[in-house]
Amino acid sequence: MDTPSPDAVRRAAAGDPAAVAEVLKGIRPIVVRYTLARLGHVGAGGATAEDVAQEVCLAVLRALPRFTDQGRPFLAFVYGIAARKVADACRAASRDRTESVAAVPDAPDPRPGPELRAVTADLGVRLSALLAQLPATHREILVLRLGVGMTAEEVGTVLGMTGGAVRLAQHRALTRLRVLAGDTLARMIP
Repeated sequence: MDTPSPDAVRRAAAGDPAAVAEVLKGIRPIVVRYTLARLGHVGAGGATAEDVAQEVCLAVLRALPRFTDQGRPFLAFVYGIAARKVADACRAASRDRTESVAAVPDAPDPRPGPELRAVTADLGVRLSALLAQLPATHREILVLRLGVGMTAEEVGTVLGMTGGAVRLAQHRALTRLRVLAGDTLARMIP
């Protein structure tokens, strides 16, 4: 993953347009992968992960002049903004349950039917419930490593850990998740 250099970030914070473009070019793929991992292709309330990623990039642009490198990596700064924007999108979706269409279609809908959507939603709820039982750091490590595809070192930079500590925490999180999934399955079968 090609993250912006600290020098480019400093120049961008100072207002250099070329550095701003370089920083945005470096963070956009990371932000898109993160929002896709958190929201899916069609995210909360119909907002796509790409829409939320665009909002994150705009928020980073607005906040960039206030960024100071005081021992906190720039990627952690971006990640914090992205986490808040994803949470905002989820909150907005929980308030708006409408699904409007411009016109009644003449052909059948090729998308999955209500049964498959219900099963998929149920699976998502169950997985979310399992993940909610993990410590917040373990959840974030799993999302960043497995969902976003970041390396252990990149996740370590974001979370302020070493790459080895990230790998160990990931192993522990997956082991705990397997145990929790087994317990959940055992409760479902009489």
